[in-house]
Amino acid sequence: MLSVRNLSISVGPAGKRVVDDLSFDLASGDMLALVGESGSGKTMAARSVLALLPPPLVTTPDSAILFDGQNLARLAPQGLRAIRGAEIGMVFQEPMVSLNPAITIGEQMAEGLRLHRRMARAEIRDRSLAMLERIRIKDPGKCLAAYPHEFSGGMRQRIMLASVMLLKPRLLIADEPTTALDTLVQRDVLDLMVELTRENGTAVLLISHDLGMVSHYVRDVVVMREGKAVEQGNSTEVLHAPRHEYTRRLVDALPKRSAGGSRGTVSGEPLVEISDVVIDYPGRRRLFARTEPKRAVDGVDLTIRRGETLALVGASGSGKTTLGRAIVGLIKPSSGTISFLGKTIANNGGADARALRRDMQIVFQDPYSSLDPRQRIADIVAEPLKLDAGMDRRQRTARVEDIFEEVGLTRELLQRFPHQLSGGQRQRVAIARAIARRPAFVVADEPVSALDMTVQKQILLLIRSLQARYGFACLFVSHDLGAVEQVADRVAVMQDGRIVEIGDRDAVFDNPRHAYTRSLLDAAMLIDRRFAGSADARRAAAQ
Repeated sequence: MLSVRNLSISVGPAGKRVVDDLSFDLASGDMLALVGESGSGKTMAARSVLALLPPPLVTTPDSAILFDGQNLARLAPQGLRAIRGAEIGMVFQEPMVSLNPAITIGEQMAEGLRLHRRMARAEIRDRSLAMLERIRIKDPGKCLAAYPHEFSGGMRQRIMLASVMLLKPRLLIADEPTTALDTLVQRDVLDLMVELTRENGTAVLLISHDLGMVSHYVRDVVVMREGKAVEQGNSTEVLHAPRHEYTRRLVDALPKRSAGGSRGTVSGEPLVEISDVVIDYPGRRRLFARTEPKRAVDGVDLTIRRGETLALVGASGSGKTTLGRAIVGLIKPSSGTISFLGKTIANNGGADARALRRDMQIVFQDPYSSLDPRQRIADIVAEPLKLDAGMDRRQRTARVEDIFEEVGLTRELLQRFPHQLSGGQRQRVAIARAIARRPAFVVADEPVSALDMTVQKQILLLIRSLQARYGFACLFVSHDLGAVEQVADRVAVMQDGRIVEIGDRDAVFDNPRHAYTRSLLDAAMLIDRRFAGSADARRAAAQ
């Protein structure tokens, strides 16, 4: 169905090539994955199929993108308009960006049918309702009248998928469709995508950096590096017995349990003590009524000791991020106590509580949102040090330069702004800011959720090495069980605001007691641990 030949994409007609001489085939009903690190060119290659390249990127004259024998690279805009949506659909990486926030879900779902199928309004509504029921939306009629911001990330991605599949396209391009979703929602969205495409005989071109997910769902894979295809073939053979050094590096970057096992309960003194904490969000006011309040955290007890890493895991909406923010004072609990170094800080706005909070820091999930875009990196990292009256400007500058070296960044980046850094570099800056004052406790909120595998590995190793050097305790909030398995000493599992299981990492992963923990582990798409050893073992297993 789709045959890409000698695809090259350059910055302008004679500029640098971001995709260089890429070729692959995709048959009707099959699934092919383009995998690689951020910046490898996989998204640009996929967008070129629909001529959606952002300027100044252009395909070179010798590129051929054959869809049923028709070269899309040479097709006029009018011809492309008839194919986009109707014959080839695309699910973008971030549904909140690709869904129009000012238009109802019903209007957005109807647009493609109205343009390409010329249906009556009543028939469009009936088809939309049927599709929403198909993707297991509880109240389809209410959904049609709602706006994108009223849904979770997983629900928005399902709605986006439903909108695209309404037209029954022959080819679906899915660009990182599950990035930053928790394991249960990831599995749900991907299973739904497979069901819908199988029903319609739709071929799928999947773009991803998640090798675990690719190994579970995709038969054929193309590994890209700096715009070139370095290896391609059957996903089992490529991922279990990689021939190219770069593919081996990607597979080796997958999180693996640290050798020597978990340290279990660290013997240090209790640092953070949480007792019967409840956090309620008030209902939202709508015209003459207020919606019901929501209980985000429901009677949680936890103890975190000096120097240990406690991982807090659970699906989106389980309350784990809310609890982490409450510990560092960003959210006030409705009831219960939070103590730090034996002193109560929850609901305490006094000078003593503020002084204690200087010894606690947080690394937010999205460093692009949490770093001030108007400040230079040096000023961002130095800001917490301004609260230390014993440091002058020269000492602060020296500390910032030392921290930058510790987190693996070069000093030349200090005068840049956040938008001039990659995602991995921005996360390192966020970590540098958090450890600048040498805190005793750090909350790391989903620190690797949207990073590719090699950068994830670097950040996780960085957190471990800094913790070994400075001895701070860490609450590692994550839905990525692969990352948790690599860094945690103990694991606490949250469901609907409650801790349903807590224990040493090895005990929770190898012998989960609660059904919810087992469902999380079952949904985690990790490459079979038998292949996590040497390259020779992987090759032997694949043979």
